[in-house]
Amino acid sequence: MDLKLEVVVLPVADVDRAKSFYEKAGFRLDIDAVVSEDYRCIQFTPPGSECSIIIGKGVTTAAPGSSQGLYLIVPDVEQARAELVGRGIAVGEVFHDGGGLFFHGHDGGGVVHPADSPRESGPHPTRADYGSFATFSDPDGNGWVIQEVKKRAPGR
Repeated sequence: MDLKLEVVVLPVADVDRAKSFYEKAGFRLDIDAVVSEDYRCIQFTPPGSECSIIIGKGVTTAAPGSSQGLYLIVPDVEQARAELVGRGIAVGEVFHDGGGLFFHGHDGGGVVHPADSPRESGPHPTRADYGSFATFSDPDGNGWVIQEVKKRAPGR
C-alpha cells in the first residue's frame, strides 16, 4: 500500500501576508477559496513537489509559526538558496552538521541542537547527500530547511 503525504497545514496569523510570502518564494498557487467569513483555504505547491501546503483562516487551531522542520529537498543547496534570496526571501547561510548527515540543530527549524553536533559553515565537505542545509522562515515563523540531495535513498 502506498501512503503518500499530500498536504501539510501551516498555521499563520495573517493569511494575505503569508500568501504573498509563498507567492514570492515561487510556490504555485493551487487554490484560494473563501467559503465564509470564518473559513478561507489557500493551497500552494513548492516547485517540483508532490506535497502541498495549506494556509488560511479556520483551517487549523495550531499556533501561528508552530510548524517547524519542513524540508525542501534540492539537488544544489547553494543554487536554491541563491534563487530564494533573489526572490527576496531571507535565507540563512549554507551549513552542514559537524556531527553527522542529518541536521538536528536549532535555527528556527524547531529542533534542539546537541552540543556535540555543531553547525559548521558551508556545504558538507564532500557534498554528501543529505549533508548540506540552509534555513528560512515564513513571516509567522514556520521553519523551513533546504536540504541538498543529488541521489535519493533507495525507494524514495
